[in-house]
Amino acid sequence: MVPLTTSSTSGNSTASPEPEPEPQPPASRRSWRNSTTTLACVVTFVGAVAAAVLTPLGDHVVNTFFDEPTCPGEACDGKSPKKRGCGEGARTFKPPADNPALLQLRYSKNCQAVWARIERGNQGDLVTAEVTGQAKRTAEIEWGDDVFTSMVSVGDGEFKVTACAFPKTGGKSTYKRYCIHATEATAWR
Repeated sequence: MVPLTTSSTSGNSTASPEPEPEPQPPASRRSWRNSTTTLACVVTFVGAVAAAVLTPLGDHVVNTFFDEPTCPGEACDGKSPKKRGCGEGARTFKPPADNPALLQLRYSKNCQAVWARIERGNQGDLVTAEVTGQAKRTAEIEWGDDVFTSMVSVGDGEFKVTACAFPKTGGKSTYKRYCIHATEATAWR
């Protein structure tokens, strides 16, 4: 910037001419900065999309798009039916009467697996799913009033599964231990 000077020779003070504007960088440098900003935005967007696809929600969206479970058979054993896309098209067995915890069994023929769910329980209540001759899975209600177990593989054939709801000792639930049984021939809905 050029400092202003005054002249007092005639008694009038005059200012020197306006300072010239600062020089701008060449156009090539400006476009390089714009390109860098654009590239940063693109990388951020691609990263966000990749993160979304690699999360459980993204995994579910991809599974729904391809309409195939990610773990048929033994690969589903111990996995979450929700995260593996096995809830899509799964059938349910839930006795309509005298079912105090609204206990249900879910069966996915595509995933060749079953799991159990409590729909009306309280914190600390447990639900189990056990396939005869196979594994047993247990889940506890940590918050809310429902929870489901991880899956138990049943293969592609005959099976017998038992699901039980266990109220927390000294908890809020008033029901007693309640169990239901099902096979591959059960009237799954």
